[in-house]
Amino acid sequence: MNAAVWREVLADTQLALGSERDARLLCEHAAGLDANEFSSSLDEAVTQRMALHLQKMVRRRISGEPLQYVMGRWAFRHLDLLVDSRVLIPRPETELVAEIALQFARASNPRVVVDLGTGSGAIGLSLALELPLDATTVWLTDNSLDALDVARANAAGIGRASANVRIAHGDWFDALPGELRGNIDVLVSNPPYIAVGDLEVDATVVAHEPHAALYSGADGLDALRTVIRGAAEWLRPGGVLVAEIGHRQGNAVRALCVETGLQQVEVRRDYAGRDRIVVARSYAD
Repeated sequence: MNAAVWREVLADTQLALGSERDARLLCEHAAGLDANEFSSSLDEAVTQRMALHLQKMVRRRISGEPLQYVMGRWAFRHLDLLVDSRVLIPRPETELVAEIALQFARASNPRVVVDLGTGSGAIGLSLALELPLDATTVWLTDNSLDALDVARANAAGIGRASANVRIAHGDWFDALPGELRGNIDVLVSNPPYIAVGDLEVDATVVAHEPHAALYSGADGLDALRTVIRGAAEWLRPGGVLVAEIGHRQGNAVRALCVETGLQQVEVRRDYAGRDRIVVARSYAD
């Protein structure tokens, strides 16, 4: 009996999942091929090992597990990130956070960049990869050792740029060495910002993603308060804070920044036109 070819297996997988996109991505992953390579291999036989791997992934996906965790990898800007249930799934709005932080960094030739609550390392590693190799030290911090294991694995995937990366365990600014106080050029963070008990959160997110990286007090602002208040102390004069926020938190976060003494406060919108990112500078004479 002849082995099935990828064209047939892809059709069967799409039928099982009810999603052309998911079926295609899982088949490509099982085959170990990128999109173009897979398109050229549709009439090649599927090995038993590949078929078993695909079957396991399909079962996990049908059970409701997010596609990104099933695959164990996900693209973020120029990175191919390891992702699993220890960290949040990288999202497009967070790519926008990284882009804005990069814009400020490129304009200021920073010496010190900090990604607070780094999770998978997506934002900080993007900055480390895309900024000049010998100019900037990028700190990745998290209070989850599991998350830092993921970030460390992802740092290994950016080659020579990882030489500029420092990974530190601790709760927000407590993770950083004291000599960075008042010397951070760019501080970026995607902290937890969902209110405990928020019923609008997607059920799949609640079931699978780490709650410590999602929820932050009764109003969702506990972590943001810590980040914003610390920014005023840890940024160098004129240094910039870029942080992701909830889409209903723009006014509250703007007020927090002003109350703390940060300047040039802006709330920027995401691709859907909703408040999503706060940008602010520390006081400069």
